[in-house]
Amino acid sequence: MPLQDLTPQLRTRLNKMERTVGWFVFLAVALLLFGFGYYLYHTAERKGWFLVKARFFTYVNSAAGLSVGDPVYLMGFQVGQITGIEAMPPRNKYNVMIRFVVYQVNQDQVPYYSYIWSEGSVVKMSSDLFGKRTLEVTRGANGANVFTTFPVESLPLEHAKQLPDPETWRLAENIFDANSNLVFRAYTTSLVESNLTRIAALNHQPILAFHTQAGNRSRRAIVSIWNKSLQRFEPFDNKDRAETNAFFLPVAEAPAITDQIQAIVVQVQGALPGILALTNKVNTVMNNAANATSNLNLAIVGLQPVLTNVADITGQLREPGALAVWALGAPSQLQIQTALTNANALLVNVDTNLSALTAGVGLTLENLANITSNLNVQVQSNTNMLGSVTKIVVDTDDLVQGLKRHWLLRSAFKTNAPAATPATPASPQPINRRQSPRSAGN
Repeated sequence: MPLQDLTPQLRTRLNKMERTVGWFVFLAVALLLFGFGYYLYHTAERKGWFLVKARFFTYVNSAAGLSVGDPVYLMGFQVGQITGIEAMPPRNKYNVMIRFVVYQVNQDQVPYYSYIWSEGSVVKMSSDLFGKRTLEVTRGANGANVFTTFPVESLPLEHAKQLPDPETWRLAENIFDANSNLVFRAYTTSLVESNLTRIAALNHQPILAFHTQAGNRSRRAIVSIWNKSLQRFEPFDNKDRAETNAFFLPVAEAPAITDQIQAIVVQVQGALPGILALTNKVNTVMNNAANATSNLNLAIVGLQPVLTNVADITGQLREPGALAVWALGAPSQLQIQTALTNANALLVNVDTNLSALTAGVGLTLENLANITSNLNVQVQSNTNMLGSVTKIVVDTDDLVQGLKRHWLLRSAFKTNAPAATPATPASPQPINRRQSPRSAGN
């Protein structure tokens, strides 16, 4: 039905409906576009498209267990992801190159790549039981930050001495003396006058430095990278994906779990003959121990009567006088009792006789004392008695000596003569020529 054939009321109502449908389509398209943009924003935020990224690379022996998009860890935090895995050319000394990025979580926190320094930071590869490997970067111990957001400037010494705020400026290079000894370290040495004077004495100019204060000198992107060979910071190009625009980190690659298990299996296979021999020896020892225990059981059974007799003997020895009965026999106790009775009676008699004997000896001594006292009285009363006794003794001695010389009684007083001592030969006397030989012999 043509539109001009409609009534004015119906034509007006149809125009309102068309406008309503048009607004509905517009709002639907707007919501669709808003939802798509919101999805893109959150996807970009989740993948770190808006974050500052620092690019690194390393070399590993094998890419097994690694894939693009795997997370990168630092101090237990997920700080980046693997962006590329490439096999190296056949004649290259490395096998596989791993590219990865470390980014900043948000704009208000310290970026994770600021923990990675030129000295001490390495890549650690670890694997689980299923062969999946993870990449972890260790925190730096010394040196300078690998990436900075401060632009590097070349300053003559004259201009550096006129800086209004030298404490906020830092060296962007390591400065060595003539003997290649490090004198000034990058990133930590400020451009104060004392340091500039020593740098001038080393004839090193111009110097590379950067300003560390926020403002138009600091940017929301990485603008300098540390060159390990030249020992200085150089400009960084975010669009350049070349290997020279990423920092190399050495790797500490541990063998995969499967390789370690395989090595353990090989060691077990090598040690298996020794283990079997050891088990055979253990079996032999156990058999010998069983035989020894059986023999010991038989010996214990044989010793049972002996132990019974020992128990009986010890039971008998507990009784009074059992040791003498057991050693000397049953009648020994009566004999010992009789002997002790006789010995007691003997001791009583000896005591009695000894008392009588001592009484008799005492009486004899008293009689002797009386005799000697009487003799003493007689001697004192008769003074010539001692001379008479002496004369009697002398006369008796003369009588005995006369009897010894009598021919009839000489043999009664004969005594053994002492052995004669050999006579020493007399020295010859000179012969007197005037005497005759006979007289000389006489």
